[in-house]
Amino acid sequence: MLGEIIAIGDELTSGRILNTTSYFAAGHLFAAGHEIVAMTTIGDNAAVIAESLHRALVRADFAIVTGGLGATSDDLTNEAVADALDRPTTFHPDILRRIEEQASDWAAQAGVSVEKLAWLPEGAHELKSDANMAGYFLVHDGKPIFFLPGVPHEMEELLLETVITRLAVWAGQEPRTVHQKVFRVVGVPETAINGRLRHLEGRDSRVTIGYYPVLPEVHVSLNVTGTSVAEAAALFADYDREISASLGDHCYGEDGDLLEEVVGSLLRERGCSLALAESCTGGGIAAKVTSVAGSSDYFLGGAVVYSNDLKERLLGVEPGVLAAHGAVSEATALAMADGARRLTGADLALAVTGIAGPSGGSPEKPVGTVWFALAGDEVTRAFCFRFSGVRWQVQSKACYAGLDMIRRQLLGLPLVP
Repeated sequence: MLGEIIAIGDELTSGRILNTTSYFAAGHLFAAGHEIVAMTTIGDNAAVIAESLHRALVRADFAIVTGGLGATSDDLTNEAVADALDRPTTFHPDILRRIEEQASDWAAQAGVSVEKLAWLPEGAHELKSDANMAGYFLVHDGKPIFFLPGVPHEMEELLLETVITRLAVWAGQEPRTVHQKVFRVVGVPETAINGRLRHLEGRDSRVTIGYYPVLPEVHVSLNVTGTSVAEAAALFADYDREISASLGDHCYGEDGDLLEEVVGSLLRERGCSLALAESCTGGGIAAKVTSVAGSSDYFLGGAVVYSNDLKERLLGVEPGVLAAHGAVSEATALAMADGARRLTGADLALAVTGIAGPSGGSPEKPVGTVWFALAGDEVTRAFCFRFSGVRWQVQSKACYAGLDMIRRQLLGLPLVP
C-alpha cells in the first residue's frame, strides 16, 4: 500500500526538536511492505493540517499523522481533523474515565484539563484501549488514517503493536515481502562506492540501491521486494553477495553495527588489549571505545597528550624528536605509540597526532594532516592522512580512521585502505 506520513508540531518546524518519529515510521512501514510516497512536517496550524490531510488522501492509500493530540491549547490535531473531514468531535466517556484514573496526579499539578483528550472526530476508534497514551484511527473515503502521539516512545509502541498489524490485513491485501540491509563503509568516499556498484543499478525493478553519507561513514542500502518470501530471499541473496564482494574489506558491518563495537568484539575474541595516545582527537577515540559496554575487557586506558611537554613526560617522546620533526610527524607518532604500549603493557597501542585546524597549518603540513602509528609485537608502523573539512570533521574522520586501523590490524588486512 502507498502511505504518507504527516508530522505535526511547532517544535519540529522551528528546529527545536528533531523529527525522529517520521524516520522511525517510514523504516518500519517499508519493512512491512508499504511504500511511503511523502513525508510532511508542518506546524500547529489548522488550515495547514487540513490541506496536508486532504492531499495525503488523494495520493496515498493510508496516512499516518503524529503529534498534536495532547491536552494543551496548542494541540490542534483533533479539532483540525474534525473540521477538515466534516466529522464533528464526539465525546468518549470511557476514554475520559480511563485517562483521569491514569493521569489524575500530573494533570492536577499542571492545572490541565484532560477532557479534551476524550473528544475525537466522529468515527474514531482507539488503537489500544489499555494504553496510557492518546492514539486512534478512522476510515475516510475507504482509507485508514492513523493518529499517533508525537512523543517518540509512545508513537513507536502504537505503530509497532497496532498500526503495522492493521495495515497487514487491510482489505484482505497480502503485504509485499521486503528484504533490507545497510552496508556500513568507512575509508572510501561515496562517489568511489557508487562507481563500484553502478553496474548493479537498474538491473532489476524489484531492487533499489541507495547511498547515504553519514560523516565519516557511507551507508549503502539494499532494498529488495518480492511477491513471495522465496522470490525476495533469492534475489536478495544474489545482490547481497555481489555488493559485499564489491565493497570488500571497506565494509566493516551492517545495519545497526558500530565501528567501535566491531573493533571491541575483535579485541575480545583475540584476547588483545588496547591503549591509546591521542593529541588532535582529544580523547575522541577513547570515548568511542569506552562507549561500548564491557570495554574494560580489552581497553587498558590512554593519554590525551596535547602539549609537547606531556608527550615527553608521559610517553617518553625524546625532546630531540619533537625539535627535529615537530609534534605532527612520523617520528613523533611512532614514539607516542611505543610510549603508550610501554607505559600500559597493552598488546596494541594506537597513537594519533595532527592539525585539526582551523589554524596551525603550513605548506608542508596543511590543516587536516594527521599521523597515526600502531605499535604491536612485531613492529610499530606509521601512516599519514590528509583529511578535508572543518575542525570537527577532521577530528571525526581521524577517530574513525584510527578505529579502522585497529580493525584492519586484527583482521590481518592492509592498515591503510
